[in-house]
Amino acid sequence: MSSRTNISCLQEAARVAIFGGTHGNEMSGITLVNMWIQNSAEIERNGLLIKPFISNPRAVEKCSRYIDTDLNRAFTPENLSAPDVEGLPYEVQRAKEINRMFGPKGSADAYDVIFDLHNTTSNMGSTLILESSTDLFNLQMVHYIKKAMAPHTCSVLLNEHPQLKYSTTRSVAKHPVGLEVGPQPQGVLRSNVFESMRTILKHALDFIELFNSGVTFPPCTVDVFRVQERMDYPRDTNGNITAMVHPHLQDCDWEPLNRGDPMFLTFDGRTVLYEGANTVYPTFINEAAYYEKQQAFMTTGREILAANAIRKACK
Repeated sequence: MSSRTNISCLQEAARVAIFGGTHGNEMSGITLVNMWIQNSAEIERNGLLIKPFISNPRAVEKCSRYIDTDLNRAFTPENLSAPDVEGLPYEVQRAKEINRMFGPKGSADAYDVIFDLHNTTSNMGSTLILESSTDLFNLQMVHYIKKAMAPHTCSVLLNEHPQLKYSTTRSVAKHPVGLEVGPQPQGVLRSNVFESMRTILKHALDFIELFNSGVTFPPCTVDVFRVQERMDYPRDTNGNITAMVHPHLQDCDWEPLNRGDPMFLTFDGRTVLYEGANTVYPTFINEAAYYEKQQAFMTTGREILAANAIRKACK
């Protein structure tokens, strides 16, 4: 990357992958990707190699989140460098295959962009997930998408935290982007969620085509929700859940949670209040897939990120 007169010149994004089925029961991405594998006309753009891809086919076949372990947490250095021996968990084998096909992770040969399509049972609406606050390409792209989606909202979750590490499927790419749309039950396809995901992908691919054509994107700012802490359910000494998400918090993703606000309702009717010092913005509230991860919701903080103007670097 170079900078001249405050314009950052970035390499073109020539290769793009669209992953569905990282979790085999999240139907919107699975359906869209299978549709585009059969007929890619809708996602074709000038000068772009775009590959729709089912990332966890065995889980998709069983309509289950995963077979042996969560593929979206499997892209660790240890897993990717593990020898190819018999008995590896299926998702570790698959992570190694994906890394060979679309990576290697962290290398110049990796795909430029991977969109990883997910559904949530939480009331998050449409959410773009970023992994870096300094990726100017992604910041400009989500700014473009948010403007194109208006007046409909599209939140941006920034998964950047020193104590919360994610080894996601999309992290193989130079510019990884997650797309989470809900609420939608597992194993179910809802038309409004399907169409929202489809529309966001259209705008994202439009942005990449424009960038590659030489369009300069001016400086911008992006409102993001930066991940802070995973909040577990209250539990007894045996580790059993003793409370539910409070009805005043349920379905209130991205809304402020202040000190003293209801957070949980115990099975015997007692309200557990939020005792944090600062206002937070919960998300992934009561996500079905996160019970096994001992997470009732995730807290975030709001901030504004600034991005330089960008254009494609001259060859």
